[in-house]
Amino acid sequence: MKIPKPLLKLIESFQKLPGIGPKTAQRLTYYLLHVPQGELDSFAEALSQLKKSTILCSICRNVAETDPCPICVEDGRDEQTILVVEQPLDILAFERTRKFTGRYHVLHGSISPLENIGPDELYIDDLLKRTREDESIKEIIIATNPTMEGEATAMYISKKLKAQIADGRKKFKITRLGMGIPTGADLEYADETTLEQAIEGRRNI
Repeated sequence: MKIPKPLLKLIESFQKLPGIGPKTAQRLTYYLLHVPQGELDSFAEALSQLKKSTILCSICRNVAETDPCPICVEDGRDEQTILVVEQPLDILAFERTRKFTGRYHVLHGSISPLENIGPDELYIDDLLKRTREDESIKEIIIATNPTMEGEATAMYISKKLKAQIADGRKKFKITRLGMGIPTGADLEYADETTLEQAIEGRRNI
């Protein structure tokens, strides 16, 4: 059976999304055929505005509607501590714990040679610039995922930060999330208690 071109085009688009295989893409496409046109129009508009109506915070690189983002301008946040995460979704996970009150820095990925993602493709230089220019910073918590890529990224960042300290230009602690996060896990899926324990049990690196 030949699939109509409009359906085939949408199936191919769905397949480009992470975790979506051919069968799932087909199911989603045929499901949308039964959705009222008004809802489809709203869905299409939301997709269209996804990048048009959002920006990256110039300070922490979180996704927001304003620059700086709401967290960076929030009164009462601990300006001495920066938690470094891979993705904006990780910020949502930590904010749910209500235990971390510092600032964030989003890398938007991790070092992965197999995917041709090196340090230059991440917002690591922006982090190093923050630590050079902000005299109030006392601790950098590296909260990349406990995967091979996440560990490699943590080691790279730690090496760069220690170089700043060795040059005598800066003086702050560099720590890593403690036990509680399973190896190979993504932080965005961790529960609040596990993340709270990971923050409290962080270790120097």
